[in-house]
Amino acid sequence: MSRVIWKGAISFGLVNVPVQLLAATRPERTSFNLLDKETADPIGYKQINKRTGKDVRRENIVRGYEYEKNNYVILTDDEIRAASPESTQTVDILAFVEAYSVSFLYLDTPYYLVPERQGKKAYALLREALAKTGKIGVANVVLHNKQHLAALIPAGPVLALNTLRWGGEVLDIGDLSLPPAGAKEAGISPRELEMATKLIDDMTEQWAPEHYHDTFRDDVLALVDRKVREGKTHEISEGARAPARSRKTADVVDLSELLKRSLGRGKGKHAA
Repeated sequence: MSRVIWKGAISFGLVNVPVQLLAATRPERTSFNLLDKETADPIGYKQINKRTGKDVRRENIVRGYEYEKNNYVILTDDEIRAASPESTQTVDILAFVEAYSVSFLYLDTPYYLVPERQGKKAYALLREALAKTGKIGVANVVLHNKQHLAALIPAGPVLALNTLRWGGEVLDIGDLSLPPAGAKEAGISPRELEMATKLIDDMTEQWAPEHYHDTFRDDVLALVDRKVREGKTHEISEGARAPARSRKTADVVDLSELLKRSLGRGKGKHAA
């Protein structure tokens, strides 16, 4: 079951919808520990002065903000707490916007909002109204003593809260070297665009996340399982490297021919 992070309310005009905020994701990362090659003992983390190389005791470590290169302002924990936004249990809706207008670039971490018993009708009303209008709510919320911008999104029967990156966190594309907008301006012929569109249609299917897997993680866990069964729990394997894979490229003489060969090959393979 998802972990309850806090209980509070969605502030929707004059209506407060009592809800619980729960985690919506469970990370499945492939992580490795650093070990001593000779003994397989874990390698620890040491706090040292980078200039002198000497150990620093925990009580002598403070927080500093680098306001310019190599110049810091030291802040105490009390000062940081005083500057932090007050911890509240409110999803404060600021505005509603068209769902399609929020780029995927701004999406950060998703959560579930689940209604308390007395708030189920108001919860359903907000969910259905958002779904009918194609809108999402833009809100302020404080999580883990940090203020976040967030999107309130209807996702089937549940209302999801997805924290958003602030505008200044998404880098501008002005300095990127990109082809000009528009097919004609980019040198794309009508036939090439028609075939590319047909290829997209040919590979289009219903979104089914269970079809996609982290194949790297699966392969690593299979390798770990095999080595455990073989009793190789302290060996460093030099020959377990994956073969190099050649990458196909669209940088060919005849783009039309590449698109033509791609058509009719059926659905694309599911990949992580």
